[in-house]
Amino acid sequence: MSQEAMRLKEKTLTGGVPLTQKRENLWVDAFRRLIRNRAAVVGGTIVIILIVMAVFAPQIAPRSYEKQVLNDQNTVPAWLLSLFPTMKPYARISNDYLLGADYVGRDLFSRIVYGARVSLTVAFIGPLISLLIGTIYGSISGYFGGRVDNIMMRIVDVLYAFPGLLFIILLLAFFRSTLTKLEPGTFAYTISQLDARLGGMLFIFVGIGLTAWETMARLTRGQVLSVREKEFIEAARTIGASNLRIMFRHILPNIIGPLVVAETLAIPGYISTEAFLSFIGLGVNPPTPSWGSMISDGAQVIRTYPNQTVFPALALAITMFAFNFLGDGLRDALDPRLRGTQ
Repeated sequence: MSQEAMRLKEKTLTGGVPLTQKRENLWVDAFRRLIRNRAAVVGGTIVIILIVMAVFAPQIAPRSYEKQVLNDQNTVPAWLLSLFPTMKPYARISNDYLLGADYVGRDLFSRIVYGARVSLTVAFIGPLISLLIGTIYGSISGYFGGRVDNIMMRIVDVLYAFPGLLFIILLLAFFRSTLTKLEPGTFAYTISQLDARLGGMLFIFVGIGLTAWETMARLTRGQVLSVREKEFIEAARTIGASNLRIMFRHILPNIIGPLVVAETLAIPGYISTEAFLSFIGLGVNPPTPSWGSMISDGAQVIRTYPNQTVFPALALAITMFAFNFLGDGLRDALDPRLRGTQ
C-alpha cells in the first residue's frame, strides 16, 4: 500500500485527526461553545460588571449608602420627570442625585450599587454551600447504594416535605427574636455579633445552606449511579484503587459539569429568596442596603415616587436574567450530546 493510501486510510479512521495529535480538552471545547453563545456572553458580561461594581462600590458610589440628608428627602433629578411625568405636580427637583433620594434623603444610586454586594454574596455563597453538602451527601449515597442509599434518600425525602422558604422564615424569626439580650463571651453572643458584622446575612446563609442542598444531593446521586458501573470504574477497582480515589479521581471529574450547570441555574432562586426575605423585613439589617428592602420601601410611595421602586427592581431583574442566560449557556456548552454539532 502506498504512503498516500495509508494517510487517506488514517484520516478516514480518525476523522481527519492524526493519531499523534493530542485530543482537545473538554473544558477548552466547552469554553469555545460558551463564547459562541451570544446570550451567555451577554449574561457573563453583566455578571462581571456587577462583580466589579460590588467590589469597587466605595469608589463607584458618589455617597455612602447610609448617609441621610433630610432636606433632600424624596428629591428627583430633572431628567426623571420626562420618564415619570406623574411626579411633576409634587416632585422636588435636585440634580445632585442621579436616580433621586429616598424618604430619608439617602442616595438611591449609591444604595443600588452597595446592594449588589448582598445579592452577589448570596449568589455565590448559596451555591457553594449547596454544592459542597449536596455533592458529598449524594456521592456517598449513590456510590455505596443498598441500605445506605435507601436510608440517606429517605432523610432527603423527609426534608423535602417541609417548605424551604417557610423553614428559612421560621429560622430567621427565631434567631432574630432570641439573640437580642445576651451575655458577652457566650457562643450565642459571638454568633449574634458575627451576624451583625455581616449585616444580618449569616442566618440567611445558614437557612439557604440547610434547605438548598437536597436537590443537589439527588442530582449527584443520579449522576454517580450512572457512572459507577462504567468500564473505567471497573478497571480502577480491578487495579486496587480505593473508594476515595475512585470517587475523587474518576467519578467526580465526570459529573461535575452537570452539577455546576444546575447550581448556576439555581442562583436566581437564591437571589430572589434573599430579596423576598428583605422585602418582608427578615433579610439584612438596616441600614445595609438590599434590593428587596429598597423595593419594599419604595412600594409604599410607588404612585408618587415610582423611581424608588422601579430602579431597584430593574437591578434585581437584570441580575437574575444575567445568571439565567449564563446558566443556559453553560448547560449547552457542557452537554456532551452537543459535541460536534456546532
